[in-house]
Amino acid sequence: MGKIICFMGKSSTGKDTVFKRLMMDKELGLCTLVPYTTRPIRDGEKNGVEYFFTNEEEYRKFREAGKIIEERVYDTYYGLWKYFMVDDGRIDLNHKNYGIIGTLEAYNNLRSFFGKERVVPVLIEVDDGLRLQRALDREKAQDFPKYEEMCRRYLADCGDFSEEKVAAAEIGIRFLNEDLEKCIEEIKHYIAALLREGNTR
Repeated sequence: MGKIICFMGKSSTGKDTVFKRLMMDKELGLCTLVPYTTRPIRDGEKNGVEYFFTNEEEYRKFREAGKIIEERVYDTYYGLWKYFMVDDGRIDLNHKNYGIIGTLEAYNNLRSFFGKERVVPVLIEVDDGLRLQRALDREKAQDFPKYEEMCRRYLADCGDFSEEKVAAAEIGIRFLNEDLEKCIEEIKHYIAALLREGNTR
């Protein structure tokens, strides 16, 4: 039985780096489950890697066809940005395991669609002060920094990943990213054990 490993965390917790490293790990053999978004592409991103970058017209076509698995809409400083998963024929849980970066809300929606036993949470955490410094450093490196949006995301994360919501999602294990290599190794062992368990059922 295939599984979807959902990597989550507040902004600037390092989840993108952890995700990329573990997706390249041949021992785990995870396939990338790429979501769609209507937000603008950022410097260094590639279409079809972090996201499929699309537009409102394409989003409406997916919705009218009943292809959207889960979606979230954020009222950002730059307008409404949509993030969504599409049942586009790429998902084969009978033969493959997948990894995806998502929010707590996305994790809950994926569990509702695919079933609790199929979706595994990997919640990554970092001290909020360090997280804010990382977010600022990353934004300053952009050609056109969007500091207002950075601040909005930072504050929104506090509510999106509140202790009450984490508890309601039944997430019992968390990974502290103070040492990147140690964090990656801990998550790798955790995922590997779950995949072995799934293959023996």
